[in-house]
Amino acid sequence: MEMEERIQKLAKLLNGADIDMPEWMFSKMMRSAKIRFTDHSILRVIQILGKLGNWRRALQVLEWLQLRERFKSHKLRYIYTAALDVLGKARRPVEALNVFYAMLQQMSSYPDLVAYHCIAVTLGQAGHMKELFDVIDCMRSPPRKKFKTGALEKWDPRLEPDIVVYNAVLNACVRRKQWEGAFWVLQQLKQQSQKPSITTYGLVMEVMFVCGKYNLVHEFFWKVQKSSIPNALTYKVLVNTLWREGKTDEAVLAVQDMEKRGVVGSAALYYDLARCLCSAGRCQEALMQIEKICKVANKPLVVTYTGLIQVCLDSGNIQNAAFIFNQMHEFCSPNLITCNVMLKAYLEHRMFEEAKGLFGKMLGDGNHISSKSDYNDRVLPDIYTFNTMIDACNAEKRWHDLEYVYERMLRHGFHFNAKRHLRIILDASRAGKEELLETTWKSLAGEGRVPPPLIKERFCMKLEKGDCAAAVSSITGHHMNELQEPFSKRAWLNLFTENAGRFQTESLVELMHEASVRIARADMPNPVLQNLLASCKEFLRTHMTVSSVSSDKRLKSDRGPIIEPQLNYIIYILLLVSGNENGPTFGFINLTRNGMEPLLVGIAEPSAQSLSFPLDVNGKTPFHTILCESPANILPAAPSFRVGLLK
Repeated sequence: MEMEERIQKLAKLLNGADIDMPEWMFSKMMRSAKIRFTDHSILRVIQILGKLGNWRRALQVLEWLQLRERFKSHKLRYIYTAALDVLGKARRPVEALNVFYAMLQQMSSYPDLVAYHCIAVTLGQAGHMKELFDVIDCMRSPPRKKFKTGALEKWDPRLEPDIVVYNAVLNACVRRKQWEGAFWVLQQLKQQSQKPSITTYGLVMEVMFVCGKYNLVHEFFWKVQKSSIPNALTYKVLVNTLWREGKTDEAVLAVQDMEKRGVVGSAALYYDLARCLCSAGRCQEALMQIEKICKVANKPLVVTYTGLIQVCLDSGNIQNAAFIFNQMHEFCSPNLITCNVMLKAYLEHRMFEEAKGLFGKMLGDGNHISSKSDYNDRVLPDIYTFNTMIDACNAEKRWHDLEYVYERMLRHGFHFNAKRHLRIILDASRAGKEELLETTWKSLAGEGRVPPPLIKERFCMKLEKGDCAAAVSSITGHHMNELQEPFSKRAWLNLFTENAGRFQTESLVELMHEASVRIARADMPNPVLQNLLASCKEFLRTHMTVSSVSSDKRLKSDRGPIIEPQLNYIIYILLLVSGNENGPTFGFINLTRNGMEPLLVGIAEPSAQSLSFPLDVNGKTPFHTILCESPANILPAAPSFRVGLLK
């Protein structure tokens, strides 16, 4: 096997390995390649890793090289420079600066002009102005560390910044919006008797543009025209300036002048001109620039169309955006970003049906995916797509559409997000779409991560329907430690008070019985159910009256007088209702101080100490024996009646 093939194989092996592999395993992998490690082989491995985009592994190779004492490098500077180039292309300025400072520690790796170019361009693109000036100081200063020069006594690594370094400074000025730095660069070039290049003037114009000094942009463009022919960069900045000034016709004339001069425009220039035309509502002319963009473009055409759509939307013209979106289908397929942009635009302009149609098409594309190549022409919705539609359905109160979108979201493998979806699910449930709550409950209950507000809403929903067993089940089966705070006695009482209009008295009584049974059967104390029981008693005592219960449950007592209690309490009377082989069953009467007739609202087992579930009986049910002793200050003497207070 040739050496280059072994190097390629090693680089690919390193690229696919776990980045967190231990050092000994990394060393073993390097030695197993059976490569004689020289400056060239190490350099090639780093370059290949850079092309693969694995800058972390390239740095690891460099660190491994530094630890090998037996490795004698004669071109260590070239290896470090290759690492700088990899980090620069990966836009990693901090790591590149660390490598640069490491180069300053050895004479064999001390930076040359190429290395200075690499680090300067990297720092300039990142806008690290201070660090870039430190690098310039290093260029002009002697080494801070004294080296044994040996025969090279007159070795002097000091250098003066050239046009590449100064252009990097201008790049940093663009990022930092510091127009003073541009004049500093021009002054430095004048002192060194260097003439600014057209690229330098283009960067100076770009600095003035981002700083809003449009008059200086025109002034520098005029200077360029006097001495040479402007390039595509200078025309690009000029077009953007005219766009900002609202001079669309002048921008078109500037590009026509460029083409007459024989200057080949860049894709960015034609793209900016097309955006300028779109913002002015001249979409047909903008689309004519697409053909010119295709001749010089490096990015996919879909990016261009998406940018034009966004400009139309930024200018508030949804019709032009929709026109470009429809035209786009004739030349390329929209990607997910394009569809999401249009979906949100439709909804923001209250075009719900158009948004619904686009969303339906995206869902339909998912049914036609059979191979990887199908993804090139099909667009599947992501979580942003679903959230956008869910928010819109909620805002428009379209509960049926909301249910459909939410269920499709779950089918596509996306999960319930409490921060985004909880309030929407609760609103839909209270509006009658209880299926949404049940669907969410089923997906979360198995994982044990149901948020307390969802538990409370399901509890209220089941209790409102009279399904007390399901209501109690809603709050059991969860981690009790997590529920004690949101389900304290006060929290339960607030819940009953806020939803008082949703609950019937008999449902609350049955709820107390169900909770009592669950507590009695439990092996360990359940503080949540205990809090529920105590709060329910308190709520019945202080809030419920006979008038809150349906009239068909009222029963006349055929024994004794109508009792009018004199205290603001709910009073219950336990009565022997019936008996069978399982023992007697007892009912109780609810009385209020307003003088209304007694109301039979529930039954209790002989050993029960509190109210229990409702008894649906008719007025002919016989009443016999009272179990509890009667407070003399509340009820008159009645041999057949004994009462007790609900506490």
